[in-house]
Amino acid sequence: MTKILSSLLAAAALAIAPTVPALAKDAAAPSEASRDGKVRIFFDNDFLGPGQSNIQSMIPLLRDPRVDLLGVGVVTGDAWMTEETQHLLRFLEIAGRTDVPVHPGAKMPLLRTQAEMANWEARYGRIPFKGAWSTPRPGRTYHPEDPDLVPPMPEGMPSVAVADTGAVDALVSAVRQHPGEITIVSAGPLTNIALALRVAPDIATLAREIVIEPGKLDTAIGRATGNTDYATDFNFLFDPEAAHIVLTAPWKRITLVGNVSSKVKVTPKVANRIGKAGTPVATYFETYARLGQPLWDEITVAVAIDRSLVTEELVVRMDVDTMPGMHYGEPQVWKDDMAPNAGERPVHLILGIDEERFLKDFIAQAQQ
Repeated sequence: MTKILSSLLAAAALAIAPTVPALAKDAAAPSEASRDGKVRIFFDNDFLGPGQSNIQSMIPLLRDPRVDLLGVGVVTGDAWMTEETQHLLRFLEIAGRTDVPVHPGAKMPLLRTQAEMANWEARYGRIPFKGAWSTPRPGRTYHPEDPDLVPPMPEGMPSVAVADTGAVDALVSAVRQHPGEITIVSAGPLTNIALALRVAPDIATLAREIVIEPGKLDTAIGRATGNTDYATDFNFLFDPEAAHIVLTAPWKRITLVGNVSSKVKVTPKVANRIGKAGTPVATYFETYARLGQPLWDEITVAVAIDRSLVTEELVVRMDVDTMPGMHYGEPQVWKDDMAPNAGERPVHLILGIDEERFLKDFIAQAQQ
């Protein structure tokens, strides 16, 4: 399947740039910022809204003075890309940051389809959360059959438009214009990043690093004992082939924020504390935050900005299973001497963060 996928995407590529030799697998951690002291980030996400972790992850990117946010790509995942884009644009209006360019990206995974996922479920068991393909539920207006529908938005429709450049071209341009300085942060399915790698494989060696939110391991117990929606590695599951392409590219450094991204949740105390600030963003957060939801994407962004938050990490080899079967879309990890050596790269798997400092900083940013 991987060979077929590579051939299909290679045929669709618009241009292939010469690659740069990859660094050694034990490359040192990237410096905290570029020469001018800024952490330059291109952010790619699936912006289910209003509120919730996807949208809320924009707060540190907009409020942290260390960040130079070069652009935001939108990809179908938790919802359809068209609807997600409108929620993101509206939030940027509320935050007073309409200067941030928003680039529409992939509407569909590389290979996976809704019908195929339904067939998989019939064989191996129900997938609790299916993102854009989820059936409507009370309080959730999913529309799996209409990717271009934008239901009424509680926060109001935006009056600004997306950038002229698509997410793939914008990402490639940003990395090539700032070689060695761009941190790519992906907190949704990796479709846009995989397509960019097929169009311009050199971005892997030109980027400073890539920080990825999925990669949750051993989630079976969580599905049986907790919130099943929160115990699936959805971002890998929704587009396994894209995850495989990204994880096997020759990045200087791959950082993966998996299980640890679920460590801090939105409590009523957190929401009320932020809301009391009374600013537009604080009011938005208190109104639309989902209580009990982990701060998945917010933690991922925080780690990308400030690596000193990390208290424990493990370097492993990782890939995603793309073979038909019950483990399709699941992450697999190995020690160096156990890996199949089929393109797996060293991955810095974050196991612990300074949760107290992260939450303190995030609350302060959300109050602005």
